[in-house]
Amino acid sequence: MKFAVIGGTGLIGSQVVKYLNAAGHEAVPHSKSTGVDVITGQGLDEAMAGVDVVVNLTNSPTFDEASPAFFRTSMDNLLAAARKGGVGHFVILSIIGVDQVPELDYYRAKTLQEESLAAGPIPYSIVRATQFMEFMDAAMSWTSDGDTVRLPATPIQPIAAKDVAAAVAEVAAGTPLNGIHPIAGPELFSLDELGRITLAHKGDNRTVVTDPTAGMFAVVKGDVLTDKDAHLAPTRYTDWLS
Repeated sequence: MKFAVIGGTGLIGSQVVKYLNAAGHEAVPHSKSTGVDVITGQGLDEAMAGVDVVVNLTNSPTFDEASPAFFRTSMDNLLAAARKGGVGHFVILSIIGVDQVPELDYYRAKTLQEESLAAGPIPYSIVRATQFMEFMDAAMSWTSDGDTVRLPATPIQPIAAKDVAAAVAEVAAGTPLNGIHPIAGPELFSLDELGRITLAHKGDNRTVVTDPTAGMFAVVKGDVLTDKDAHLAPTRYTDWLS
């Protein structure tokens, strides 16, 4: 099959392209750097020509109140181009618990993206993943001050980006689900505990202080960012760190 991977040069997209091509498909990466702009619509019709499956892995440049407009416009443009091109399957990557955290602008924006796809004219699949292991350093940097890192005890179930990409590629090559495929890492942690594990592995002497008000994940209630019934990926966090 022929795949158009929009956002195909990023962390997940570049690996999805590799997985699909290794499986014998033709996966073409598209991004601003290749002349495709999901906001202006530039290059979209050409990218969709003769394509069986579209995998949309583009992301808002910000996580704030501007993110809903990005996903609304980009999905409108992508769905119109995909319908014009006769695409038979449209795949996006989303977040486990995304519809349970309305306090976060970005999560509301991703929920809007899911709703746009589900209401659209094309058979679809949504892959929902837990938090990426690769994002742990960024999460700590938001609340780091000198020798202290403040993190809430939010339950998370981190997953490696390579496992996310493998799942997205597998779903994209399959029959449209017209629903959600949840994936998660094999272990549960509290975010503050994960911070301590990360710093210890790196020989970083900073101290993690448990602070229920610190950072983006402070507004998350309960264990909505985890899913014990999700498809579990193989990579454990300490193995990924190594």
